[in-house]
Order: sequence, then C-alpha cells, then structure tokens
Amino acid sequence: MEFLDPALERYIDAHTQPGHDLLARLEKETHQKVLKPRMLSGHLQGRVLSALAHMLKPKRVLEIGTYTGYSALCLAEGMPAGGTLVTIDRNDEIADLAQRYFKEAAQYLPQVSIDFRLGPALDIIPTLEGPFDLVFIDADKPNYLNYYHVCLPMVAPGGFIVADNVLWGGKVLGGQPDKKKKSTDAIVAFNKAVHNDPRVENVLFPVRDGLMVMRKK
Repeated sequence: MEFLDPALERYIDAHTQPGHDLLARLEKETHQKVLKPRMLSGHLQGRVLSALAHMLKPKRVLEIGTYTGYSALCLAEGMPAGGTLVTIDRNDEIADLAQRYFKEAAQYLPQVSIDFRLGPALDIIPTLEGPFDLVFIDADKPNYLNYYHVCLPMVAPGGFIVADNVLWGGKVLGGQPDKKKKSTDAIVAFNKAVHNDPRVENVLFPVRDGLMVMRKK
C-alpha cells in the first residue's frame, strides 16, 4: 500500500542524506541474493534509525530481527564509544551475509561491538544481561507482543522500544484482502496493547510501514 505519492517519496529520499557506502553495497547485495529484499529497512528508515541513535546515544542496544544487518549498522552509527549492540535472528541461511558486513563495518564503527546471536529470540533474550537503552523489534509479527513483554522489564527507565511494520501495509484498518490475517491481527493487538500500557509513552510515526516509538516511564 502506498501511503505517499511516489513522486513525493522520491523527493523525500533525494533530500535525505545518503548513508555510508557500506550500507549501499549491503542493500544492493540483499536485493541480488536474498528472498524478500523488501524486508530490508532501506535508505529513509535507516537514516531515521541512525538519527534516533544519535539523539539517544544508547550504550546498549537490542535488535530482534537482524535480517541482513542493515538496520543494526544504522543503529550502531549513533552509539557512543564502548557501546554494545546485540542482534538476534533465527535465519541461518543469511547469517553469514550479515556477519560479513558486521566485520567490515568495524573499520568505520570501531567504537561499537556488534554481538550477533543465532536462534529463537524468545529463548535468547532471557539469557541476556540488561538493562538496554534501546530495543528495536523487526521480526515475526505474531510474536510482537511476546517480544514487547519480555523486553520491557529489561529496558532502562527512560529507555526506548521501537517496533517496525506497525501499519502493516494499511491492513491494520481492515477491509482489505488479507492472506496474512494472523500477522495482521497480531500487529493490531500489539498497537492496542502498547497504546493502553501505562508503563510507556508512545507515538506512531508513518515512516515507511510504520514505526511505533515507546519510551519507558
């Protein structure tokens, strides 16, 4: 679903600062070699994530859903010296691609340690040491609420959780043919639960497919 006129989207993209050359190469290789390359955050959302990290300066970041590593690298750009980013994905078929770019990124992001974990996030997260200053959720939609509930206690007071795809192509409004109703229902339930949770303050940004930004009180 298009939320903006394509010409306006091109204008926005053209007036957003380019990312590092490494990101451009990663995006190109993802489109060449990986199924469903649209899952990659891409230029505009990547710059938004980088800007958020620069503003928040999180010392510890948790990412749920690595994919090919684009969003992790964008988040790492804004982290201070000595920062650690833990990123989790269960897809072993693209793990080597992500780790190859993480290794190369050490040349321009030497201040950040990227800790890649392969396996089910709900099994791995309880084994991690908190607190985290920022959590980014961009994984399987039916587990969004589960990820939220397991992560929130591990977020530092005043810390943030950001969740991607919360507009889900406009399907959150209903009335569209929906082959992934289970995921749609999960996103709707997630958005409602977050909005009604007194432990956080939230704002939904219409960036790409929707970013829900939550600040823990």
